[in-house]
Order: sequence, then structure tokens, then C-alpha cells
Amino acid sequence: MASYRSFAFELACVSFLFSSCMLDNRQSHTERVDDIMKEYADTSAPGASVLVMVDDSVVFAKGYGLADIEGREPVTTATNFRLASVTKQFTAMGILMLMEAGRLRLDDSLEHYFPDFPTYAHGIRIRHLLTHTSGLVDYEDLIPDTWQRQVLDQDCLDLMHHTDSLYFPPGSAYRYSNTGYALLALITQQLSGKSFPVFLQDSIFSPLGMETTLARVDEGPSVQHRAFGHSRAAVGWAKTDQSQTSAVLGDGGIYSNPTELATWVRALWQHRLIGKSWQDSAWTKVSLNDGTLVDYGFGWHLDGGYPHHDGSTKGFRNHVLVFPEKRMFVAVLTNRDEGRPRELAERIVKLY
Repeated sequence: MASYRSFAFELACVSFLFSSCMLDNRQSHTERVDDIMKEYADTSAPGASVLVMVDDSVVFAKGYGLADIEGREPVTTATNFRLASVTKQFTAMGILMLMEAGRLRLDDSLEHYFPDFPTYAHGIRIRHLLTHTSGLVDYEDLIPDTWQRQVLDQDCLDLMHHTDSLYFPPGSAYRYSNTGYALLALITQQLSGKSFPVFLQDSIFSPLGMETTLARVDEGPSVQHRAFGHSRAAVGWAKTDQSQTSAVLGDGGIYSNPTELATWVRALWQHRLIGKSWQDSAWTKVSLNDGTLVDYGFGWHLDGGYPHHDGSTKGFRNHVLVFPEKRMFVAVLTNRDEGRPRELAERIVKLY
């Protein structure tokens, strides 16, 4: 009996020490993430929202600084940031969903959807738009100095008539260009019969339970828990929330928060929207015509050996990292147009 009591006591001690170590470990992780994010912790400055998910469980989530310096609203994990180019993974998903439904093929030509497109674009396929290998000139380089309003996706198409050539023949090289993703949004609208924001809502956001994520348009629903973009001023910070191209949806118009992005990523590796083979393709480097591999898939950068994407625009800088085999996801969203969110995210990854 004495031996049994001694063993039970020792087991209880071991359990207590193990629990204490686990608690200390969690505390040290929190403190170390706080240290990494310390430049965003100023309660009088624009901030950031950070989330880490491992094995489908959120192990860290925290907001820093202010979502709006004028309204003094603090950032939380429910604060919605303009994702900028992080949007591209959603645009690509919409195209892949339509493809799986038999509505299109990745080898469909550009002129199939836009018959009056200039002839210089002959040979461009949907897959080229997805992978930045189309050679299309970036619409931002074609906006006239006299332009007085925000650019829309349709305007991006119209601006393609303001040039007479490509950067390179389709599929022969890689050059990041927002034009392709604006056109993909227009193709999505054609095939679905819905506006791009409504298509995303009906096909992705609502089915996944992403309740406050949306593609923002002036005449549509307002952004809940909205973070406003900021830039450093001569003294303090200034609100710089919208640019001339902020209304283009296909390349960067979605607002979301880290919590709902975690829901999105879970759906990706659970294959809730498209089959495994096509999700794997989205996370696989594409080949150019000569067989050279490019560090981009369908809406995802792939340099570094894992899917990720940045999102930079006036007033915002963001980065998300996904590690499918480790079932790990990290998001760093910020509402200031400075800093290096990818470096911060990668430092956080190393903690876990």
C-alpha cells in the first residue's frame, strides 16, 4: 500500500510539473510573439492582428494598436483589414470551382470571354492569368494622368485597349501583373451571372461561415469592425485608406480578419471547396513553355517551399503563410503601409 501511495504521489508530481511546463511554454510563446510585434503595440498608432493555427486549432490570436486612429478603436482578432493581394487566392478559388463544375477550362482562350480583346493577346489562356504568365501589361501603368475616379475591374479590361503589345509571349516568362486577376473576376461574373462580390458571398464566404468577410463596393454592405489604412505623417499618422485602384476587386478588394482566414485555410486542407488534386495544383509551381519552374501557383506564391501571399496597398501591409503538411497557418494583417509582415510571420512560425 505504501509503495502504491508513493507511486501515486510521484505520478501526481510529474503530472503537475508537466502541466506547469506546458503553461510556462504557452506564456513564453505569448510573450515572445508580443516581443516580435512590439512595434505595433502602441495604443496611439495603427496596429496589427496576428493569428497562429496548428492542427486546426488556434493557438495564438491577438490584436495590437488601433484600427482607426481617429475613432480610437482598438484592433482585435475580429477586425477586418483590406487584404489587398491576399485576395488573389479567393479569386483563383472561384475560377477553380467553376472549372470543377464544368463551366470553364483552364485552357480556354482570353478571346473566348472577351471577343473584342485586342489581337495582341492571342494565345493567352485562363491558366496564364492565374499564374502571372500572360504577359499582359499591368493596368496601373495605363491609367491616364487625367483619370478622376477609382478604377473598377471593367476599367482594367478597357485599359487593355490603350496598349498594343504584351510584356512577353504567353507562357514564356513570369511577371506579376494585377490585370490578369481583374479579368478573372470579370470572367467569374460572366459565368455565374452574379456580381463578383455576390458570387464570393454565395459560393465561398457564406458556405464556410466567414460571416464578416466581403469584397467591398460602395453600394454594397459596409465592412464590419473595419480597420482603416494609415501612413506615417510628418507628425504621427494620417488616415490613407483608399487609393485610385482600391475599388478593383479581383486583384485586391476583399476585407477579412485572421479568425475567418483561419476558417478559410481549414476549408482548403479539408478540400471543402475543390478536390484535393486541384488544391494540390494550386500549391504547385507552374512550368513555363520551356519547362522552367515559376515560384507561383494559382493565387499563391511558392518561394520558400510553402504557399504564402503578401498584400500591400495604400494604408495596409499583410502576409499569410500556410504549411499544409504541418497543418499550420500564420496571418499578420496590418493597417499601416510600412513594415515587413512576412518577416514577422516567419519569426512567429519558428516559435511553433
